[in-house]
Amino acid sequence: MSLDIRDIGAMAGIDAQQWNALAGSDYPFVRHEFLNALEVTGAVCAGTGWTPHHLTIWQGDRLVGAMPRYLKDHSRGEYVFDWQWADAWERAGGEYYPKQLSAIPFTPATGPRLLLADDIDSDDALTAMAEHLESAGLLSWHLLFPEAGLAHQWRQRWPELLERSGMQYHWFDRDYGDFEGFLGAMTSKRRKEVRRERRRVAEQGLSMRRLVGREIDRTAIEHFYRCYQITYMEHGQRGYLDINFFYRLLQDMPDALVLIQALDETTRPVAAALCLRGSTTLYGRYWGSEVEASCLHFEACYYQGIEHCLAAGLSRFDPGTQGEHKIARGFEPIATRSLHWLAHDGFRDAVAEFLGREDTAMAQMRLEAATMLPFRREP
Repeated sequence: MSLDIRDIGAMAGIDAQQWNALAGSDYPFVRHEFLNALEVTGAVCAGTGWTPHHLTIWQGDRLVGAMPRYLKDHSRGEYVFDWQWADAWERAGGEYYPKQLSAIPFTPATGPRLLLADDIDSDDALTAMAEHLESAGLLSWHLLFPEAGLAHQWRQRWPELLERSGMQYHWFDRDYGDFEGFLGAMTSKRRKEVRRERRRVAEQGLSMRRLVGREIDRTAIEHFYRCYQITYMEHGQRGYLDINFFYRLLQDMPDALVLIQALDETTRPVAAALCLRGSTTLYGRYWGSEVEASCLHFEACYYQGIEHCLAAGLSRFDPGTQGEHKIARGFEPIATRSLHWLAHDGFRDAVAEFLGREDTAMAQMRLEAATMLPFRREP
């Protein structure tokens, strides 16, 4: 049976059970519940410059493939920065927006972007999607934070795609057993510094608590949200997400949530970090604090996440984008990637030249970062 490509303007227009049958449970951000929560709470809509335009593949009335997609009139909330491309092209008289974007809004976390039924050949699906995208009269299309295998497949099917590399810092469980085992893999100097940072939090009268899944209630979410907004207000901004989004997550996918709280001496929460978990990975996503406390960010956003991974049998911790300070705390540099199709040949050639230089520099940065890891070297 042939593959039928359809554009769908809202997650509410797609049956959640069919979508989730493709999405699975490994990666929470492609679940119907997560993407729908972004839309129904107004974070993702035409008014915010994120018009849903999801790409779906059908055999009759059966959904056999899907890819989140949005029509964008800006580049905010993406974490792959193309402002310079847009400025240069518009100065040359071209149009950069609107652009088509396949990504998880506000979420720089590598994971599946093309969801396929087991009986659908991926090459056939990619070919059909590439033809559909090319024939749609797009100015550009961008695929952010795909897994390496999908990026490779896309480039084989669609040679005009440009690949861009980036870098993040992730923690991996190297059979540590527990946090002391993790520290035991470090040099003596770094081991002492991590212990000092954790001790410093306790010396300020703070203790830590982790709430998992249905242990989290609306009161905890409301406190977390106040902290989350503080992070943005410190920079004169407002968070992309309102409290109703987090209420929806609590209602629709509570088992994916891990909330880390810092408590003062009266056991009142004063800081919070909200993570989501998949089957093998913990994703640190949102953080804020009502108090200024030395080393609290490291404890809440890094060390507590590592402890949770070790306790829950998760093999990887993705704490979020950027931050060279993560290296000294045991987070390893890893490559991220994005794919870009630009309709204008001359513009595409210019960007390709830029990306060639950038990729060389990025590869060197990853090598240098790896030399800064705190682990003991085997003789």
